[in-house]
Formats: sequence, structure tokens, C-alpha cells
Amino acid sequence: MATVAAGALGAQVGEAFRAHERLLWGLCYRMTGSAADADDLVQETFTRAITSPPANRDHPWRPWLVRVAINLARDALRRRRRQAYLGPWLPSPIETEEEPPAYEPVVTGADGRPLTTEGRYDLMESVSFAFLLALEVLTPRQRAVLLLRDVFDYAVEDTATVLGMTASNVKTTHHRARAAMAAYDRTRVPPGAARTDATRTMLARFLGALREGEPHAVETLLASDVCALNDGGGEFIAARKPVVGRAKVACFYHKITRSSGDGATMRVTMLNGLPGLVIDNPAAPAGIARRFVAMLELDAAGDVRRIYNVLATRKLATLR
Repeated sequence: MATVAAGALGAQVGEAFRAHERLLWGLCYRMTGSAADADDLVQETFTRAITSPPANRDHPWRPWLVRVAINLARDALRRRRRQAYLGPWLPSPIETEEEPPAYEPVVTGADGRPLTTEGRYDLMESVSFAFLLALEVLTPRQRAVLLLRDVFDYAVEDTATVLGMTASNVKTTHHRARAAMAAYDRTRVPPGAARTDATRTMLARFLGALREGEPHAVETLLASDVCALNDGGGEFIAARKPVVGRAKVACFYHKITRSSGDGATMRVTMLNGLPGLVIDNPAAPAGIARRFVAMLELDAAGDVRRIYNVLATRKLATLR
């Protein structure tokens, strides 16, 4: 009988894994900003489903799985924030499509209604670097509430059930989270075809200016408050403080281009909802990353206001 019961549980967990893996991964990635952590958290969630399953397995699995996954993700976020990190921290880049990410399935809420994600932020915007970095000002609880309410379109009562909070506490936490996101909301440029095209065009212009070898050509593309963030994770030579201002950013990338050597190849691909560059340089000198990602963020006027470079090996593991 025990073998039969174990087999039945395994079949249930396997079915739940196939149905909800993508949803849980997307939630864990937005909670932690780490693709590798999201992989681990989803695996841990389903391990717990086997070792400590819900008391009533006849009920839908999704609410229980979401509750376990998001609480594991909150713990992972707390651990990451307690650890020292050399230089700026950036999220892991993930490859996406020009439409909402393929790993987001159509799912239903606890009441059976489809999750429309017609909240404040849509699925594509909520994986952008700008959004994920804005979330860093939130506490783990605030981050969980904001994602459930404003991205995944959970009702107050469903959010309270998932997080073990009262409805009143959810409302208060949600209000504070939205207030903390005010600076992001004032400058946000939601994704869309026009923004995708503008970013792709700017990437080409930026690379062309670098090839000219003249820092002033780069300066003309930059916003006055431009900032470059470089995440080397302590592995590679990288600026450990943000590089701010047109002249400094242009000079910084001029020096990088000169020191990186020949033989680099690059491809443009959709990263976190926008075109970005994956650069491979197998002949890179010692201390220089052989692979890194470069992404541009444009302001409302179409100038480059943020440049993100991710060099840390673990953060690039999911890229082709």
C-alpha cells in the first residue's frame, strides 16, 4: 500500500511540476533577480512536495506550490542581501522573446479566474533590469506583495493566504511598496515595439561610435545623468563603483574597447525584454571576462541613461 501511495504522490507531483514549473520559475526569478537561484528554488519546491506534501492533495496544487516557492525565495533574497558583494550587483540576464516571455503560461487564480496580469506592471516589464533593480529598495515581504498584487494580479485575500498575512497587513505593505517604487514609476518607459526598435538602433550606433575610437562620438549618445554599472562578481577586472556622467562613461568604454583585444564576436538577442549584446572573446587577456553581456536602457528622449555589463560567470550560465 505504501508503494502504491508513493507512486500516486509521485504522479501527482510530476503533473503539478509540468503544469506550474514555468509560473514558479518566473515568480522566483522576479523575487531574487537570479536565474540560477530560480532554478534551485523550483527544484526545492518540488522536493518539498514529495517529502512534505500538502495535507489535502485533492485540492489544486498551485496555491500550495506558490506559497512554498515564494517563501523559499524570500529566504534566498535575505541570504543574498546579507552577503558582501564586490562592486555593483546586477540581475542575471535571461533570454526572452519580443512578446511576453515564453516561460509564462496562462494560469488561474485561487478563485479559478484567469490571471490576466493587467496589474500595474506587465510580465515583460517585470523582468527588465530597470524594474528588477527598482525592486531592490523593497523588503522581501514588500517585494513578494508587490509582485503578487501588481504583476501576477493576485487578489488581496489570495496574497494574504500565500504569505501568511492578514488582508489588512497586505494592504498596508502593498501601499508602502508602491510608495517605495515611486521614483521608478516617474521615469518608467514601458516596453513595446517602439522601445525595442529604438534600443536596437541605439545599440548599433553605440557600437559604431566605439569602433570610431573617439570618446566624443559616444558622448553624443548619452543622457546627462548616464550611469554605467559593471557586475564582475569579483571574478574579473570591472569598475567596482558606478561610472557616472557623459565624459567618464565615454572614456571608460573607450579604454575597455582598446584593452579587450581582437577576436571578439557578438550577437544581438532579446535579454530581459529588450535587445542586448552577448559578447564572446576567447582571446581576452588575463583578468578580462571571456564572455559578458551589455545592455542599454534609454530614457524617454531616446538617450542612453543606463548601461549594464554583466560579467559574473554564474549569472551567464543560462545563456546560449
